Amino acid sequence: MSYTIPNLLTLSRILFIPLFLVAYYAPGTGGDWMAASLFLLAAITDWLDGFLARRWNQTSAFGAFLDPIADKLMVAVALVAILQRHPTVSMALPVAVIICREITVSGLREWMAEIGKRKHVAVSWLGKVKTTVQIISVILLMLSDALIPVPAVYYLGFIGIYLAAVLTLWSMVQYLSVAWPLLREPGPPDDPQ
Repeated sequence: MSYTIPNLLTLSRILFIPLFLVAYYAPGTGGDWMAASLFLLAAITDWLDGFLARRWNQTSAFGAFLDPIADKLMVAVALVAILQRHPTVSMALPVAVIICREITVSGLREWMAEIGKRKHVAVSWLGKVKTTVQIISVILLMLSDALIPVPAVYYLGFIGIYLAAVLTLWSMVQYLSVAWPLLREPGPPDDPQ
């Protein structure tokens, strides 16, 4: 691993996770603000590490491997924490959809990379829109208890997380439709499946 600034920014997102959890579960609303700030900072580093790696010609195999993992870990932890605070079926549904989609698409990308077709499932504009909506929604939901006099914050976050879930499914369908012809091909003769 090369200790470049982009790689260190990527690693920082993983290191933010325990800090995020401590802040989110701290008593009082100050922790919610700190957790939301850490989540926003993680989102900024997600954009910044890729930008700097390309700009400074510091892309690496380690960065390409760790970047999507760091993103998904932070988002999954934040969604589970929000679900724990708002334990309803209506909150569990979009959380489950988003986490299941992330696992499915990660597996698909890994498999496509194994067969040399990784570029076929590159991040699309729809994935970027989904990520933006998801980040905003998660932050609003994290701050909903801190902003109790403004109930619209929770409802905006709630509607946003459903929109993110719909966009998540839509982008997953796009990825699967690209991969479908390859998924239908027979496996090698020694493949037990």
